[in-house]
Amino acid sequence: MKSIPSSSAAAASGDVELADRIARRDQAAFETLMRRHNGKLFRVARAIVRDDAEAEDVLQDAYLVAYKQIGEFRGEAQLSTWLTRIVINQALMRLRRQKRERVVVPFRSEDDRGPHLSEVIDHKAESPTDATLRAEARRMLERRIDELPVAFRTVFVMREVEDMTVEETATCLSIPSATVRTRLFRARALLRESLARDLDAATVEVFGFAGARCDRIVQRVLAILNTEC
Repeated sequence: MKSIPSSSAAAASGDVELADRIARRDQAAFETLMRRHNGKLFRVARAIVRDDAEAEDVLQDAYLVAYKQIGEFRGEAQLSTWLTRIVINQALMRLRRQKRERVVVPFRSEDDRGPHLSEVIDHKAESPTDATLRAEARRMLERRIDELPVAFRTVFVMREVEDMTVEETATCLSIPSATVRTRLFRARALLRESLARDLDAATVEVFGFAGARCDRIVQRVLAILNTEC
């Protein structure tokens, strides 16, 4: 009986076939590749450069490099991993050129514990008001992620946002798996600390009753009193 190829083997075969078509300058195949990986690669680039426009430039440069070098792809790793490494290299080259910041040396290893990103944000069905509040919470979280050192920020986005495995993340970044776990643990800890400070500051003004709301009640009460007198 002929064995059925595993999903990973089928994916690898599909990667090689797509790469071969692109190597023959099949632009339709290249468009398929870009649309398939755009979201993931943009977020990886954005995690490093911390700017949407810069991340788009990185992605554009990375795709141009990939298009020229696609003939070198041999299917030894997933095509997505090969692309991610190109994006990371392009993003780090851009950082070095701009001299914005240096990659941080990892902290000592600790257990990989902490809440998953999906535990931070509630994905229930929501009203327009809830959607607005959730969007603001997301922006706050994005700002705090941006404040992380680039080494922690990159690992956090790859592991928590893109749900990449430890092994794939380590391969893309050319670092040991233990370092991936260490950086993720530290990134989570730093995020918890900064979000806790935000929560403490916001708690002070919870159910605030100042400004227009205060004026409105005062005016209503005075109006009632004036009608009764």
